[in-house]
Amino acid sequence: MVGYLVLENGQIFEGEKIGYDSKETICEIVFNTSMTGYLEIFSDPSYAGQGIVMTYPLIGNYGLTLEDMESKKPWVEAVFVHELAEVESNFRSKLHVEKFLKYNKVPGLQGVNTRKLTKVLRENGTMRGMLTDSISNIEEILEKIKKHEIKNLVEKVTSNEITQIGEGKINIALLDFGSKQNIIESLIKRNCKITIYPQDTKAQTILDGKFDAIVLSNGPGNPEDCKTAIENIKELYKSNIPILGICLGHQLMGIATGAKTYKLKYGHRGPNHPVKDIQKDRIYITAQNHGYAIDENSVNPEIAEVSHTNLNDNTVEGLKYKNKEIYTVQFHPEACPGPEDNNYIFDDFLKIVENRKKC
Repeated sequence: MVGYLVLENGQIFEGEKIGYDSKETICEIVFNTSMTGYLEIFSDPSYAGQGIVMTYPLIGNYGLTLEDMESKKPWVEAVFVHELAEVESNFRSKLHVEKFLKYNKVPGLQGVNTRKLTKVLRENGTMRGMLTDSISNIEEILEKIKKHEIKNLVEKVTSNEITQIGEGKINIALLDFGSKQNIIESLIKRNCKITIYPQDTKAQTILDGKFDAIVLSNGPGNPEDCKTAIENIKELYKSNIPILGICLGHQLMGIATGAKTYKLKYGHRGPNHPVKDIQKDRIYITAQNHGYAIDENSVNPEIAEVSHTNLNDNTVEGLKYKNKEIYTVQFHPEACPGPEDNNYIFDDFLKIVENRKKC
């Protein structure tokens, strides 16, 4: 069946429908430059509310292995690819992408001119769009797109209850704004016991747990929507507990300490973004997935200093907080998909935590 992607600027892209047969799906349209790791991308909670354009022309050629999922279900709203492989080839594969999308009610299109679509998003910026069966009434479609709001996504992806994972000696509280599974696994591998808290957990509840450290996870959407979390993080900041913020967690800590965020034109989504660690004077290739960034000019130099910088556009990629053991990064040190160059973020942070435990 033929389907259409209509962007809010009126441009139309035609393709063949794949996955779940949805008559209309409206979401924010973004692109990802990854060559592999499509399952991890589809199941990343940070993609809630978004339709993904995969720039790599062939998707699905190695199938799916469900153990590699970053959460219990895919959060992406729609998928747009140039070609969906008919046959997968991988000894680990358990499922074809088409069946996976259908089962999880994720619609999509293949045969899309993804090169042109990506250029449109780069030149015009991220836009909302509708995947639809018919474009007979384009004015009505554009009006629906215009009225569509993307808000409070963190509330959809966060944990609903407090859970504990791991049996390590380092006791970690993880505030879940849409955490990827590999963040949790990266901590467990490093001798951590993790208590996962819903995003709106009161700061005092976490402080009463007497944890060795706190991790603020990644997550979807506009950080300024997370007003309850920001107020709680203000209280966590006042404590002397070491804190590590990742992606959305990085932004929320920034806002909680007086910094401002802004929306990037088309975001950073892919496994190949060069970032400079200023203290180490080294450049690392990072995996990223975000549409907002902290305004460097709004960072109070008495509170924090920039620790990492994006070499493509000079945006803030990390902050080190003064007189506190608080470190936040915009990129994903756990990768998946992406390079493992940045696991040192976990190692360095946990070394600080262990040293404090010895005191």
